Amino acid sequence: MTENKIFKVALLGVPFDDNSSFERGPALAPSKIREVLNHGSLNGASELGVNLRESKQWLDAGDVNIAPSDNFIDEIERRCDQLLSENNRILTLGGDHSISYPILKSYRKAFDKITILHIDAHSDLYDSFKGNRYSNACPFARVMEDGLCERLVQVGIRTLNLHQTEQITKFNVESLEMRHWPLSQPLVFEHPVYLSLDIDGIDPAFAPGVSHREPGGLTSREVINLIHQINTPLVGADIVEFNPNKDIDNMTAQLAAKLVKEVAGKMLIAI
Repeated sequence: MTENKIFKVALLGVPFDDNSSFERGPALAPSKIREVLNHGSLNGASELGVNLRESKQWLDAGDVNIAPSDNFIDEIERRCDQLLSENNRILTLGGDHSISYPILKSYRKAFDKITILHIDAHSDLYDSFKGNRYSNACPFARVMEDGLCERLVQVGIRTLNLHQTEQITKFNVESLEMRHWPLSQPLVFEHPVYLSLDIDGIDPAFAPGVSHREPGGLTSREVINLIHQINTPLVGADIVEFNPNKDIDNMTAQLAAKLVKEVAGKMLIAI
């Protein structure tokens, strides 16, 4: 993909949670986040000065219709291929975290070199979980096996077991655990960045609407600052694992909508 062309950021919903390893509900997230984005309580402005409601580079690309669910990889990859071929960059609303694998398969075809910034409480590096190699606990094992990035940096991790630690070593993942937070120096990237943002990377005090609440996470402000401080082009992103069934007074829905604005704003500004 040519970097200097004018592009659009396409908001793509993937209402899919068949690979959830614990509780279903993230399939409801895309419609809920759109509802908040379009509600009168918010304007369209991001902190970086981009107003999505006024930008001609912002579009809603609708949802990927996945039926039957065993075709989820092909269906997501095909839709992303189409959007990228039309000079869009994609901000995807999940859905469970399994959707990141087919999205990144598509991105690998569009960008020669890419770094993944993965914000999450969990490493999602299981080789298989409960007999499912495409579980939401496994996407980054598949990503690394397929060589879909030059570098995987994980932030917010706070649930590592022995198998996950072995996988981190096997795949040379940079896993920055919360027990060592804050970082001693800012993250620096050499290649375009794809952001995969699991809402449970944020502390449940700020984001209770997740299936796996893991205390001790990042604050909303820390995540927004991480997004703003990315020093190379942000060329794609997914926001996953918001479970509206677990939310409290729309707290997590409001945060997810805020994150959409900040991620889209970062994708649209010139580096």
